[in-house]
Amino acid sequence: MNITPLVWIITIAVTIAFFVYEFFAHVRKPHEPTIGESARWSAFYIGLALLFGVGVGAVSGWTYGGEYFAGYLTEKALSIDNLFVFLIVMAGFAVPRIYQQKVLMIGIVIALIMRGGFIALGATLIENFSWIFYLFGALLLFLAYRQAFAEGDHNPANGRFMRFVRRILPISDDYNGDRLTVKRDGKRFFTPMFLVIIAIGFVDLIFAVDSIPAIYGLTEEAYIVFTANAFALMGLRQLYFLIGGLLERLVYLAQGLAVILAFIGVKLVLHAMHVNELPFINGGEPMLWAPEIPIWFSLVFIGATIAVATIASLAKTRKDDRRAALDSTSGTLTTDTEKEHS
Repeated sequence: MNITPLVWIITIAVTIAFFVYEFFAHVRKPHEPTIGESARWSAFYIGLALLFGVGVGAVSGWTYGGEYFAGYLTEKALSIDNLFVFLIVMAGFAVPRIYQQKVLMIGIVIALIMRGGFIALGATLIENFSWIFYLFGALLLFLAYRQAFAEGDHNPANGRFMRFVRRILPISDDYNGDRLTVKRDGKRFFTPMFLVIIAIGFVDLIFAVDSIPAIYGLTEEAYIVFTANAFALMGLRQLYFLIGGLLERLVYLAQGLAVILAFIGVKLVLHAMHVNELPFINGGEPMLWAPEIPIWFSLVFIGATIAVATIASLAKTRKDDRRAALDSTSGTLTTDTEKEHS
């Protein structure tokens, strides 16, 4: 894939322009978006991402197009998981709904900047050290295990990192609009809004560690990695308000992502074996018998895993809702019967 510096410059400039427009058109004036507004813009950004993927396939070949779509699906799924943590952070800091847009916007921009740095680092490592695929693969397998079995009730707002921040910075007790600092009695204090943004940035850093090795397991093209990440993050703010209630119903999302990360981890290890240069493994010779998983299979596997996790989650929560409703009805009938006998 031949990407000239001019194409890079245009792509980055357009990405920045979208976020600048988002800020001035939607975020600058605090408000809570309506369902209709969130739905329209979510559909717009998803449609734009799909159209870009078709363009990649038409211009550069459908191998690269498939890599883009597999990467976009993976990054979108990881971003939705990211949204769930954002929801926990917002609740932990009791952020007023009208200011949540600003927090999300800043968090998404921080995420894109951090992922950009990781993308550049990953591209340099891959170009110079083929053994990095072993490391990326092992990291993804570990992250898959952690994703599948981590406790779901951890609140980043009360984590050790945030407790450390509270100890070293003067923090006011109350929000002051969407301001980050406030001056009281001649002393400058940081508001809880500032703490929220630090927490979101810290969460973004952790998710970048998951995200970048995962997509480099699907493509070695830095341009595809960047654009898939950018499109996955675009519209994430609107998606937060659109599916905020649905997020809590995706009870198997973590397990679905764990399966995807484990699959990509195995794919990376097999690729590392195929291009092996480490002298203490197979005498430094490539293991050509190791299969290379084709991108079409990766795309189908990732899409199917997301679909199964979503359908299974909604089926379980629907079943739990019915059981809770029956228990509630049974409890009411029992209470009424007891009153009649008394």
